[in-house]
Amino acid sequence: MNTTLYRAWLQYSPIQDAELREAYRRVLGTISLEGRRSELLDSAIEELRSGCRSLLDIEPELLLLGNEMPQLASNEGIYRGLQLRVQPAADNVQDLEEGDNSAPGKLGPEGFRLEYLEGKGQERVILIGGSEKGLLYGVFHLLRLVAAHEPLTAWNVTEEPVNRLRMINQWDNADGSIERGYAGRSIFYRDGRFTEDLTRVKDYARLLSSVGINAISINNVNVHEIETRFITREYLPQVAQIASVFRKYGITLYLSINFAAPLHIGGVGTSDPLNEDVRRWWRAAADEIYSHIPDFGGFLVKADSEHRPGPFAYGRDHADGANMLAEALKPHGGIVIWRCFVYNCMQDWRDRSTDRAKAAYDHFTPLDGRFMDNVLLQIKNGPMDFQVREPVSPLFGSMKHTNQVLEFQVTQEYTGQQRHVCYLVPQWKDVLDFDTHADGQGSYVKRIVSGSLHSMKLSGIAAVSNIGDDENWTGHTLAQANLYGYGRLIWNPDLTSEEIAEEWTRQTFGNDEAVIKTVCGMLMKSWPIYESYTSPLGVGWMVTPHTHYGPDVDGYEYSRWGTYHFADRDGIGVDRTAATGTGYTAQYFEPNARRYETLEDCPDELLLFFHHVPYSHRLKSGKTVIQHIYDTHFEGADAAAELLAEWASLEGRIDPAQHAQVAARLAEQAEHAKHWRDVINTYFFRKSGVPDEKGRTIF
Repeated sequence: MNTTLYRAWLQYSPIQDAELREAYRRVLGTISLEGRRSELLDSAIEELRSGCRSLLDIEPELLLLGNEMPQLASNEGIYRGLQLRVQPAADNVQDLEEGDNSAPGKLGPEGFRLEYLEGKGQERVILIGGSEKGLLYGVFHLLRLVAAHEPLTAWNVTEEPVNRLRMINQWDNADGSIERGYAGRSIFYRDGRFTEDLTRVKDYARLLSSVGINAISINNVNVHEIETRFITREYLPQVAQIASVFRKYGITLYLSINFAAPLHIGGVGTSDPLNEDVRRWWRAAADEIYSHIPDFGGFLVKADSEHRPGPFAYGRDHADGANMLAEALKPHGGIVIWRCFVYNCMQDWRDRSTDRAKAAYDHFTPLDGRFMDNVLLQIKNGPMDFQVREPVSPLFGSMKHTNQVLEFQVTQEYTGQQRHVCYLVPQWKDVLDFDTHADGQGSYVKRIVSGSLHSMKLSGIAAVSNIGDDENWTGHTLAQANLYGYGRLIWNPDLTSEEIAEEWTRQTFGNDEAVIKTVCGMLMKSWPIYESYTSPLGVGWMVTPHTHYGPDVDGYEYSRWGTYHFADRDGIGVDRTAATGTGYTAQYFEPNARRYETLEDCPDELLLFFHHVPYSHRLKSGKTVIQHIYDTHFEGADAAAELLAEWASLEGRIDPAQHAQVAARLAEQAEHAKHWRDVINTYFFRKSGVPDEKGRTIF
């Protein structure tokens, strides 16, 4: 295994600048820890020592202070080097020495404060965590600063995570496969069994913790036969082993469950959520789980979605189903995360009145206020399914009395499957910064999912992971930026896409400014490039059915999935207006409803999502729709080829294995972009009969 590829952004590459290295050594050569040892603190110390060995070529001296710790003969050394403390739970932090005004106010349990101080002829760094978990996050942040060559004078930081729940969903199956996985097989399972070597699981926990992830569900939401039994004593000891690995890095474990488990494995004969035997079965199941995993997080549930079992079979609704599970978990402090990806997946393509985009809103808004307080509804960022471009789901802001979790997809199901580079942080920023106007101007999605807009105590963000057992974790090395960026963005949604890209690049490839400029530039334009040669103007899909890789314009056009573009000889697009279409635009608050309703105000990038227009319709750019399709697909394929040329210019500046791996993927992307270009342009030329104004080759 190539260790450079494997270490991802935790490279901890040796610092070559002698002056900077010596400055860091002065403050990191001694580490004093005040307080009792614990698993979390041990992880923090282990990470610090490992980082210092690799970055600075030193083995820091560790001084353990406090109760039940070996005592120092004198105070010599206490006020030098790096001082680690956990803020007392009840009291304000006291000054670390008389006259020291560096102590912060009260930190939240996951917050930390880092400060560089000079005085009395000494330098020191103070790192205080609001809890042991906060201290661990602070350690990762400190090492991030060292890896980025930040001067000590910049080490003055107080941070708190904006979102309480910061979650990763694994879609791993017990047979070792990963649904929508593009980076090898599962690191958790092989052939129906849990993996015995947990080394890689530990390193994954490190990667996640380094960007502030605090929760993980370890199995696919489409729960199969073996995974249905994960909540039983047959498998719980093995689940508990996985939980213990993540616990050491501040990450709480969840399981995706089969709503029909009482029927399938419980011998109850039904899964009706209002049946007392069913409710009793789930209470007993919860008791069993918590006897093995006392800090178990709870259940992630896909129900009545794409043929998964749910409460509809018994004439019940989503609130009935979710509350039954929440009742079982509540005595233990557990939560239910109930996915809102619910729609009619048996749609008649001839029926234009049924609109998949409307489904989640129609199903869930009538239930607002009926869910227990330990239920969270997990809502995909858009109303369809993680398309390269779609509007923000109107569910956000429409359920003011219900806990909500925003769901992103880090794995690139519809954005190139980690064979094309597509940096998704800018897309996610657009979602988080979208103003729903639910409570007037400033009702941003990021305020809804943080809980701040409607004063909700349980809320946050989750995403489908993009990792597997490939040596670089993500298949495409540049796809690591999406996993890193996801964690950093949900910790602080006000970070810019550029800041996150630069952080990742410096930690992954080093501090060569030419490399940073090139890689960051490639990342920042990668989403627009991918969008330009795939489905146009927000219409979505046009992919090969089932695999979702590669162009097939009509692949889903006559299917049951509700995924249509309605292209004919005259025009294209879905009429979702209230005036003449499905009425989807009316699900938004004003002024968004009006903006999407009218052709004049609708953003061009979403035009075909909301409107059916003739090919001759002129966009705000002045181009017709058909010429825009031709131009963007030619330009996008050219831009994909330019990415390969830009990357080639970095040969010799970064690790050879990293360079070769990315070069191979970019070469594939350049060729595949041509295929997209020719398929899309040929389809619409043949459909419309309108030639390209520039006379380029269309087949």
